[in-house]
Amino acid sequence: MNIETIAMIGSGVMGRGIAQSAAAAGYQVLLHDTSPTQLQTALHAIEADLEEGIRRNKVTEEEKRRVLQRIGTSDSLHVAASADFVIEAIPEILEWKQELFAHLDAICKADAILATNTSTMSPTQIGAATKSPHRVIAMHFFNPVPRMKLVEIVRGLDTSDETYEATRHVAERMGKETVEVNEYPGFITSRMNCLIGNEAMRMLQEGVASAEDIDKAIKLGLHHPMGPLELADLVGLDARLKNMQYLYEKLGETYRPAPILEKYVAAGRLGRKSGRGFYEY
Repeated sequence: MNIETIAMIGSGVMGRGIAQSAAAAGYQVLLHDTSPTQLQTALHAIEADLEEGIRRNKVTEEEKRRVLQRIGTSDSLHVAASADFVIEAIPEILEWKQELFAHLDAICKADAILATNTSTMSPTQIGAATKSPHRVIAMHFFNPVPRMKLVEIVRGLDTSDETYEATRHVAERMGKETVEVNEYPGFITSRMNCLIGNEAMRMLQEGVASAEDIDKAIKLGLHHPMGPLELADLVGLDARLKNMQYLYEKLGETYRPAPILEKYVAAGRLGRKSGRGFYEY
């Protein structure tokens, strides 16, 4: 299957990171969001990240120009109709994803692959909203996408071998390493990350140590590149809470969200994007 055009649905932190990585790999990218303002914000963020790459001698001016040239934007979902491969990165709400995939199934080319960037949810459930679940697959990237090497690939019950192989090829062309994960809530990384992060939040709530010292201990003692609390702030505490609630529903008491997480989200302390979470920004 010849894949040259990728439609990216959602231009938040993950969507714009995937769009940047796809364009850097030579794909033509159609970046969609319902908000024109959000699309401009995404383009500015991509350009700023490329500028940072130039300062660090990781990207050339010519590479920056080519990446930006390959990314088109549209606030109409019909832009996906011409794509060979579609990746969705909208909020982790199953009904929203099912509604989106039903619409994509109706407007996209018959052989286009429909991938979800979900970090926890079932591609079988998402694909059930379509008439062609054989072309639906989970393709879980990590933040910041241009620098994180891993992609988890998860088949749904009806996902075809052709869909899996094409998805793996797209990820590898982007310079990613892939792991194939059997369909189970949270896959590999989200199950582990949510547990570690939730326990760190409980320790903070209990007064075991400060946020800074909890993160420092995990980074230096367990050799993690980021502490669990600063990582949660980066991901977004609202997104982390949605993941925890989903895993709690599917896997039980072990994944009950820490009360402090629920309290912070209710207060609008969502992490980096709101200027305040476990840290102030």
